[in-house]
Amino acid sequence: MSTEPLFKRVALIGFGLIGGSIARAARAQGLAGEIVTSARSAKTRARVEELRVVDRVLETNAEAVKGADLVILCIPVGACGPVAEEIAPFLEQDAIVSDVGSVKGAIARDMGPHIPQGVHFVPAHPVAGTEHSGPDSGFAELFINRWCILTPPEGTDAAAVEKLREFWAGLGAKVEIMTPDHHDLVLAITSHLPHLIAYTIVGTADELAQVTSSEVIKFSAGGFRDFTRIAASDPTMWRDVFLANKEAVLEMLGTFNEDLSKLTRAIRRNDGEALFEHFTRTRAIRRGIVEIGQDSAAPDFGRPHANLTKKPE
Repeated sequence: MSTEPLFKRVALIGFGLIGGSIARAARAQGLAGEIVTSARSAKTRARVEELRVVDRVLETNAEAVKGADLVILCIPVGACGPVAEEIAPFLEQDAIVSDVGSVKGAIARDMGPHIPQGVHFVPAHPVAGTEHSGPDSGFAELFINRWCILTPPEGTDAAAVEKLREFWAGLGAKVEIMTPDHHDLVLAITSHLPHLIAYTIVGTADELAQVTSSEVIKFSAGGFRDFTRIAASDPTMWRDVFLANKEAVLEMLGTFNEDLSKLTRAIRRNDGEALFEHFTRTRAIRRGIVEIGQDSAAPDFGRPHANLTKKPE
């Protein structure tokens, strides 16, 4: 017995890692009767056509949203306001409009005023991703057991929020609802600050005159390698994130600098007890992340390795 899909038509504005993963997962789970997308670049549109993971690839955002009962903006945070203004006249009554940005206060301010009466605005942030981007980077399993945070404005239709929650749950995500400001504070420390630190460390290493570029790359099998993974993330997206969530990032950066100063003093004073206490506490936090299934405890983060071949006798 066939069941009706959750949405008749899902329109994805932008088709990179997140948009491509939504399309693949929604199709695999039968959550949409039709999936359409638009992309700014003709090259991207041509590649999406070749991939055959959506039903239609359209040249303009206005064409894409016509007839859609779910519209998701899968574009950098800084572009969401202008695109919301662009598509507003073409949105269907009772459609749900959402996004995937990792900053929610700016999304509420930039998109909210352009959403027409009778259209439901439910911002969202799937806390999932890789360092890769582009139409080939998506995969259907990206959201499984990852969090998706919804930040509906006060007074948003509860049925619309529940329907979007069901959609993300269907993609495999665990869904939580919070206010935009609280989301931005939490993500400033769990995501935005780590990316800022990664970009800084990789940049610092590149600038060290006494270490050649080849040595940095050659000996990056330790912690530096793991910093370079997130430092390879999309520059446009992260530029917009830091500017859009400036206040929360600066607050967390101030706290981080205070903690870094404490560690600096401990090292200078040979205070091994303070260092040991700090590292013990942070190690427990890492173990907690693994225990709730947000990362792997496999050796070397589960990376594949070549087999050691036995020398011939």
